[in-house]
Amino acid sequence: MNAEPAHPRDVMRAYITKNGMKTSRQRELIAETFFGVDGHLSIDELLERVRVEDPRIGQATVYRTMKLLAKAGLAEVRQFGDGHTRYERAHGDQEEHHDHLICTSCGKIVEFVNPQIESLQARVAKQHGFVVTHHKMELYGTCEDCQRLHRR
Repeated sequence: MNAEPAHPRDVMRAYITKNGMKTSRQRELIAETFFGVDGHLSIDELLERVRVEDPRIGQATVYRTMKLLAKAGLAEVRQFGDGHTRYERAHGDQEEHHDHLICTSCGKIVEFVNPQIESLQARVAKQHGFVVTHHKMELYGTCEDCQRLHRR
């Protein structure tokens, strides 16, 4: 019998209660906005989206909420070598692991899934006696658009 995965909002509320914190309308709005977006958001990008609904929300509140979501296992912190911290939704057991292509020119981030790469990584780990608990692969280079612009 498979239980339906909990909604991230419920997981967040349970985490807040368990840790003796208080829920707030602002936290709820920030979390709902974050969960409603695909991709990789910086604090500033998330703040811009949240302020459409509530212009009074500050950067520190967004930062603290994202830190809370990361501790609760609902957001993953990503550093793609450009000095900006980004967040993406954490991947539950139901979601497929993905890797990233990052353009060092424009900052574009492309997610991709490749079962052959995943299989090869598992084989390499096994050959070396490793049990992989998690991993990330990030490939850095120049996207098609930036290559095209550079050729002009």
